Amino acid sequence: MSIDDRMRPTNVRWGVFAMACGMSFLLYLHRYTWNLIGPELQESYGFSNTQAGFLFSLFYYTYAAGQIPSGVIVDRFGPHRFLVASVVGWSISLAALGQTGWLWLLGGWRLLFGATQAGCYPALTKVTRSWFPAARRTVLQGWIATTFGRGGGALSPILLGTVLMGWWGLSWQSALLVLGMVGILYAVIFAVFFRNSPEEHSGVNEAERELIEAGPRGRGATARVVLPPARAFKSRSMRFFVLQQFLDAGSDVVFVALIGTYFLRARGFDIAQTGWLASLPLWGGALGGIAGGWLNDRLIAQTGNRRWARSGVGFSGKLIGCVMLALVVGQSSGVAAAWVLMVAKFFSDWSQPTVWGTCTDLGGRFSATVFSIINTAGTLGGVVMPIVFGLVLDAFTTEVAGPSGSTTTTDWGPLFVVLAAMYLGSGVCWLLIDCTRTLDPDE
Repeated sequence: MSIDDRMRPTNVRWGVFAMACGMSFLLYLHRYTWNLIGPELQESYGFSNTQAGFLFSLFYYTYAAGQIPSGVIVDRFGPHRFLVASVVGWSISLAALGQTGWLWLLGGWRLLFGATQAGCYPALTKVTRSWFPAARRTVLQGWIATTFGRGGGALSPILLGTVLMGWWGLSWQSALLVLGMVGILYAVIFAVFFRNSPEEHSGVNEAERELIEAGPRGRGATARVVLPPARAFKSRSMRFFVLQQFLDAGSDVVFVALIGTYFLRARGFDIAQTGWLASLPLWGGALGGIAGGWLNDRLIAQTGNRRWARSGVGFSGKLIGCVMLALVVGQSSGVAAAWVLMVAKFFSDWSQPTVWGTCTDLGGRFSATVFSIINTAGTLGGVVMPIVFGLVLDAFTTEVAGPSGSTTTTDWGPLFVVLAAMYLGSGVCWLLIDCTRTLDPDE
């Protein structure tokens, strides 16, 4: 190797970036298969709506319960083996859903699915902190978490339904086996090529290591430590960060579970039209993740003020999203409403890289644990808010008698008003979060 080659940084970090993007894509690809699995389970095994809903909800209980323990494990032992075991676990549990008709066993696989997916994003937060310089980190976090995650969710029904079940003619059980095998193959690739840090990877030269360590990475960035709980609970920024994520993820439930129903029932579209209309907000979120990550790093570089760069991006995105959601109510055209929702999700999700960046800023060496606490709050929002949204819709549902019988109509306007209020509350929380008040005394 020449002297010039030794001085030129190697590019191992970009391979790590590609593997992290693939992990995020796979997570949502597998998670969003429920859009087709749920109806197939009901038809194949005669489950009631209550039984199918119960199976779906089981994911969130173990997903919430596994967040903080996963973050502590990752901070203590590193993300490498943890992520490999996670992918294998959730791939097996996904494939197993198609191999049994016993309700209790299906419930067990759903619980395992939630538990094994719980630590993925806390671990990827640790990966981005260990492998990328602070000046570029938020842009890359936006690509990993939002762009590739939302992209996996948007493509899930297409790959499962259109390609595997439609073009290839596979049963839904066989299609799940294929997706499960893809996950296990990815776990093998990840196990072979990924390492916890540049220090542990033989392919990283000194020039790349120095490039990665440029900026406020902190002493012992890859040290294996545990965050004292009292330190997290005493942080005002952490408390508002938790509330922000509850409101953010809680409002996102509408785009996961109810947006298809909105276009089918409130707007009167058929299933084919609903498919692409319901996907528009997810594509808006994916693009927003790219824009938000770039904007975070650009503002930090230009102003030198990390605290208000983070808070400003988070607040402005939620404020614009709030206005867009309020505008949905007045749209007479369903197509126009879909495009407005896409814009709302674009600005809402440009705060997602801000969440990741704030976790690494606040957490320091404890970034995986901080992310797990935040993600737990978001998951609890996903558990609570569907009930609240259902109550709101039921409260504004009326039955009208007509010549051919009674018809039921639902006014969706109040639901979007509630969502707009949640966006506004989330934005106000961003103004009260100071990402520079780190929980790591060595930062």
